[in-house]
Amino acid sequence: MDSIELVLAMLLAVVASSYVVRILPLPIPLPLVQIAMGAGIAGVLDHGVVLDPQIFFLLFLPPLLFLDGWRIPKDGLLRDKTVILQLALGLVVFTVVGAGFLIHWLIPAMPLAVAFALAAIVSPTDPVAVSSIAARVPIPKRLLHILEGESLLNDATGLVCFRFAVAAAITGSFSMGSASLTFLWLAGAGVAVGVGFTLGVSYVQRLLSRQFGEETGSPILISLLIPFGAYMLADRLEASGILAAVAAGITMSYVELSGRALATTRVQRTAVWNMVQLALNGIVFVLLGEQLPKILRGAVAATEQSAHLNRWWLLVYALAISAGLTLLRLVWVWVSLRLSLFVARHRGQPIEKPNWRLVLATSLAGVRGALTLAGVLSLPLLMPDGSPFPARDLAIFLAAAVILLSLLMAAIGLPRLLKGLQLPAEPLPQRQEDHARHAAAIAAIAAIEKSQRQLMENSVAADAEMYSHAAARVIALYQHRLDRDASNETDAKQLRKADDIEIALRLAALQAERSEIFNLARHSLISDETSRRLVREIDLAEARHRVES
Repeated sequence: MDSIELVLAMLLAVVASSYVVRILPLPIPLPLVQIAMGAGIAGVLDHGVVLDPQIFFLLFLPPLLFLDGWRIPKDGLLRDKTVILQLALGLVVFTVVGAGFLIHWLIPAMPLAVAFALAAIVSPTDPVAVSSIAARVPIPKRLLHILEGESLLNDATGLVCFRFAVAAAITGSFSMGSASLTFLWLAGAGVAVGVGFTLGVSYVQRLLSRQFGEETGSPILISLLIPFGAYMLADRLEASGILAAVAAGITMSYVELSGRALATTRVQRTAVWNMVQLALNGIVFVLLGEQLPKILRGAVAATEQSAHLNRWWLLVYALAISAGLTLLRLVWVWVSLRLSLFVARHRGQPIEKPNWRLVLATSLAGVRGALTLAGVLSLPLLMPDGSPFPARDLAIFLAAAVILLSLLMAAIGLPRLLKGLQLPAEPLPQRQEDHARHAAAIAAIAAIEKSQRQLMENSVAADAEMYSHAAARVIALYQHRLDRDASNETDAKQLRKADDIEIALRLAALQAERSEIFNLARHSLISDETSRRLVREIDLAEARHRVES
């Protein structure tokens, strides 16, 4: 019963945080509000969550990483693959080495291997935290896609470094060859499992649907189970379950291009996944806040391990490590940029030097999150000889402090850095949208004419005029789109403005329709079943118009 109460309290905290963040006068990021609420839950309830890292990884990370991989723009991921790989591979190793020596220099009592383990687990950025910050900060789209791609791929590098640093702390030995082979297996097998599992499940689902028909709920439930299946299978093969979940999401986005899913399935599935994302994202940060008091008590008790008696040294360590991580990231981003500009200049490619504020924003946007906390909590309790693992509580506290400080720095620094920044326009998406609408309109008109002919062949002659009028009305909707595309740019802007006005009027009309239907149902003039069906039609129409606007 206590566990159920705790879960319900966390879900209520997630709901309340979305309202609190709107009430607060300052633009405080939602994750920080949720962390504060989690700490409040820990203070009110006399029992807490014993966070098992393996269970945490399994329950929270697969669906969130799967959804991020599903929704991330693939054209941007491929276009900036070189930059993303530099951040996901090179930057992590550079951070582990640099931050490891920095931590050992700050805290000589912490063994070098443990310092490297701490540096490894705080080096990967967290996709959940990046998405949460992006929801409140106007990050340029291309930069956001780079940050999302980095956070989705750098986990394997950080976890491999962490695993071997912990092994070195326990055994006192380290093998570069073994680490390299392990990384290749983790990454390669993880991606292969994610792709293969998703394709296999989708194929079986398609066969079953073809033979026995399809219900709306079944595909939604299958989409929820795919990330867990890919993660568990990869974990059983000792590959990266994290990369398997990401690869499964990316594969799912390509499977969706077949267009076999029913329209109602897609609408309902989007709503379900939005709810799952909201709940899991929120609970991750509430859990982090709930763990903070216990982590702080353990760190205070372990202060003597750092050879300092003053507890304020904990804050000094946290600030120094966070500053060091940001500086290492800034150095890597700046050097990578200079090398990219040099290569482009050497190849004779057009060069557009980015604003220095974007470079600094990329450095501040390296937000840590749930992956760091769950990873550092997996540090062993005991050494092989039965003695306590050195500086374990201190390492857990410093990792939690780095998470909080990275969120604070991004929340405070990014809006100021990006405010008023003039970015080059990206007209390509608009051109792509116009081209797609034009091609779709032509295909729609051809389909309408074909259906009209088929319907008229199977009907009586008296109905021919009715079919012609109906087809003309539907074709007129698509012909308006073709006429807009054929006009010049100035006229197109005016027509888009007219479309916006028309959509606003349609939304007002739909709202009036819905209010009247609810009124009729309240007075028992129509049945509940009829009102639900009509309201659903109106809701779908409104959702479509809001997407267009």
